[in-house]
Amino acid sequence: MSSAQQNFNQGQSHGQTQAKAEEWIQSTKDSASAASDRAHSAANTAGQTSERNKEEAAGFLQQTGEQVKNMAQGAVESVKHTLGMDNSSNANAANTNAANTTTANK
Repeated sequence: MSSAQQNFNQGQSHGQTQAKAEEWIQSTKDSASAASDRAHSAANTAGQTSERNKEEAAGFLQQTGEQVKNMAQGAVESVKHTLGMDNSSNANAANTNAANTTTANK
């Protein structure tokens, strides 16, 4: 084989190798870009799910807080009633005392 033919073959081989390397680089860039897009999409979905979970948790906590508040208020009213300190018992006691005083004065 002549020197010119060897140089030609080497040049051709070098060109093919360079073209193949550029194809691999482009393929790697495309794969990285696709992976990045999937990661962004997954992050957006996770963010939306997280936001929805926060809203649901806030609603649950608010509802639970209202229930606890109502139960506590009911307990307070029950204790007041038991001890005769609620408004209706005081009003009844005042009316009974007034009636007894009026009857005793007659």
